[in-house]
Amino acid sequence: MIDFQDIFHSGYLVRDLHAEMAQLSATLGVRWAKPYIYEALNIWTPERGAHQIRLEVAYSADGPQHLEIQTGPPGSVYDPELHSAHHVGFWVDDVAASVAQMTAEGWAVVVSGMAPDEGYGTFAYLRPPREGMLVEVVNRAALPRFERWWGGADGPL
Repeated sequence: MIDFQDIFHSGYLVRDLHAEMAQLSATLGVRWAKPYIYEALNIWTPERGAHQIRLEVAYSADGPQHLEIQTGPPGSVYDPELHSAHHVGFWVDDVAASVAQMTAEGWAVVVSGMAPDEGYGTFAYLRPPREGMLVEVVNRAALPRFERWWGGADGPL
């Protein structure tokens, strides 16, 4: 079972990453890690299989709860014209096991880092059986990379 206390971010999609960062800084006092652009992020979706997309991402620097804002290509799960309130992210120890548990309970994989037969990679987004925000499960082993990014490094890699 996913532990609700392991939630570490809330993410939503925006049309203009830098404008949204400025607005949230001015209104809420949010400090940001350096935005990162994945020019060719490897993902897997049920509709297209393995492919690459361009994705712009920014995380708030201060935690333990972070904001994540993203903008991605038209027609994708990251398209801000199609979605806005997007997802909550949880640390998990085993992405594949978490996905197996959730899909057994009626959740559906929307996008992941790798194909199902490769264990989904370090992340997977799942849609609830009825309605609501997506849930992203992220391998806890990635936490040190995120901590470096939130601390001022150029990106999560």
